[in-house]
Amino acid sequence: MSNRDDRLKAEVAALPLLPGVYQFLDRNGVIIYVGKAKSLRKRVSSYFVQSKEHSAKVRVLVRQIEAIKHIVVGSEQDALLLENSLIKTHQPRYNILLKDDKTYPWIVLRRENFPRVESTRIVRHDGSQYFGPYGSVSMQRSILEFIREVVPLRTCKLNLSAQAIERGKYGVCLQYHLGNCKAPCVGAQSEEEYAELTSMVKSVLKGDLRPVRQYLEQNMQEAAEALRFEQAQRFKQRLEALENYQSRSVIVSAKIVDCDIFSLLEDDDVAYCNFIRLRNGSIVALHTVRLTTGVDATREDMLSTAIQYIVENISHDLSREVIVPFMPSAAMLFDKVVFTIPKRGEKAELLEFSLKSARIYRAEQMKNLEIKNPERHTERLMNAMQRELHLDGQPRHIECFDNSNLQGTNPVASCVVFRDGKPSRKEYRHFNVKTVVGPDDFASMREIVYRRYSRLLEEGAELPDLIIVDGGKGQLSSAYEVLQALGIEKRVPIVGLAKRIEEVFYPNDPMPYYLSRTGEPLKVVCHIRDEAHRFGITFHRQKRSKAFINSELEQIEGIGTKSLNALLRRFRTVSKVREASQAELAEVVGEARARKIIEYFNS
Repeated sequence: MSNRDDRLKAEVAALPLLPGVYQFLDRNGVIIYVGKAKSLRKRVSSYFVQSKEHSAKVRVLVRQIEAIKHIVVGSEQDALLLENSLIKTHQPRYNILLKDDKTYPWIVLRRENFPRVESTRIVRHDGSQYFGPYGSVSMQRSILEFIREVVPLRTCKLNLSAQAIERGKYGVCLQYHLGNCKAPCVGAQSEEEYAELTSMVKSVLKGDLRPVRQYLEQNMQEAAEALRFEQAQRFKQRLEALENYQSRSVIVSAKIVDCDIFSLLEDDDVAYCNFIRLRNGSIVALHTVRLTTGVDATREDMLSTAIQYIVENISHDLSREVIVPFMPSAAMLFDKVVFTIPKRGEKAELLEFSLKSARIYRAEQMKNLEIKNPERHTERLMNAMQRELHLDGQPRHIECFDNSNLQGTNPVASCVVFRDGKPSRKEYRHFNVKTVVGPDDFASMREIVYRRYSRLLEEGAELPDLIIVDGGKGQLSSAYEVLQALGIEKRVPIVGLAKRIEEVFYPNDPMPYYLSRTGEPLKVVCHIRDEAHRFGITFHRQKRSKAFINSELEQIEGIGTKSLNALLRRFRTVSKVREASQAELAEVVGEARARKIIEYFNS
């Protein structure tokens, strides 16, 4: 045992059996991991026990530990709070970390005399009120346009101090003449009247349209009774705009009024937490954060970290009811909050809607990564494929086989090649099955796999990193027997795909392995299987079509191969040969044969 191991063993043995927070430091004195524990000695000692249950990340972390620090606290809850604070301060590389690099659009109600409503992407602690974030710019713009259409607030950037208005520093603008502003700049509107309008705007941004509707209906009625019909018409138009906006807004539930929804989508080394705020049955905020999973992190820890981050930086509070897929580890930190884990009904549908939003965000992230850094995207995808399919190396070169026949006629097979997760179409191959009579998929699979890899071995060509057989245990066993006969069964891994696409079979294992339905490896495997199926079916149809054309024309007496080819070169299809006149046919095959063709089709 090395001096380092002896020293760390002594440090661990000296730790108390009390709750607290521990910190692992590397050789440079940098904190690389922060954890909490009910018993510091028991928890920290578990890292240094040789165990196969430790993940690769934990083993790498332990190799880098040079020193251990600890802080004793009064309770496990205090340890949780301190751990959260230290992680935020030091950002240790092996902890759960948030990667919220997307700036979402917000709507801000400025803190000023006669507040303006504006769009922003920067949230400042300046006393202004921020609403959002919104999942898309179009959603934010539609809300802003609606507010400006129905509520007459100022849009200018003038400093409307009481002194400036009293001095008569400003004059009315075009917006006043259009009826979109009541000219507070010249004292035509008091701050109290303006505050009523901003109060209605706040209600709209919180998802409550009732105050605006009451305001418009009341003003329309008063204007009509006073015979100010033009003004009444203007309020009527704004009411219509209100109805139009409500019909286009995202109304999620008429029964569930106010709640917050959190969902968690896990990948290999990252996770995505989506947050939706529901007010009066409508979505008023939507946000997704990305987390790196760190080491030794549970999904409950990840959900808890994401909720804490969103509360502190985005929503600033939580509804009394919070819908979650499972209980977060730090649920006790949120006072007066009821966490609901729905199994069915509208709340479960809301949770699924949130999860769908997280999937969309992940797809956008993956697409951006593929465009900006294709090499990094490919490396990440190949690592995920290797882990999900339990391979010794990355499957950079994949080949997939599929059989195709119609009741045993015209049996063919296809082999498609994928490199780095993408189709390499110039390497696709078709096979005419030569030695099999009748519909025998197992024998057909044996023939084409043997022909493919015996030729590659003869030519000294590159063997694939993975072979996929479209079929269950029977096709897989047939192909694996060929690999054994060729002596390459240990050099090339092979799997079979069942009809249920998430089921994967391995040689000599009767039980299927289920791929993650949300992971990228399943999408790649589906793409490969579908491509092999498409390529094989296309070739089979071409062969059937050619066989039908040949058999149809060859039945005519006197029409041999030479005449057949001449007719197809001229007319292309049997139907056009059937429609041709005797004179047109005679130009190609002569009068006698043309007469026989006409007689055949007329009969």
